[in-house]
Amino acid sequence: EVQLVESGGGSVQAGGSLTLSCAASGFSLSSYCMGWFRQAPGQEREGVAIIEGHGSTSYAESVKGRFTITRNNDKNTLYLQMNSLKPEDTAMYYCAERYYSDFYCRSLVVRHFADWGHGTQVTVSS
Repeated sequence: EVQLVESGGGSVQAGGSLTLSCAASGFSLSSYCMGWFRQAPGQEREGVAIIEGHGSTSYAESVKGRFTITRNNDKNTLYLQMNSLKPEDTAMYYCAERYYSDFYCRSLVVRHFADWGHGTQVTVSS
């Protein structure tokens, strides 16, 4: 059974940093497309960053240069390092997996990611 468990969220002031983790079980994330997504109240879920099976990464324009997605294959864990946080980064953050590293992976298409965690809340105050 595939399981994804996010952690590391919290409350920070603008300009601060957080690192989110997503522990995976039931599959080896090293060969999957793994993504971070977020959803603010009243808004649609949106893609933040992905890392493909072979290691290439893609980011939403709004987080480029501030967020970094990585993974530790030995720990089967995905990470999102978030720096220079802004109030508009406030949201519930989710990790998700897609078997294929393809157009839908790189384009952060929400509906094409199969399994999701329950999320971790990030709140950035001004």
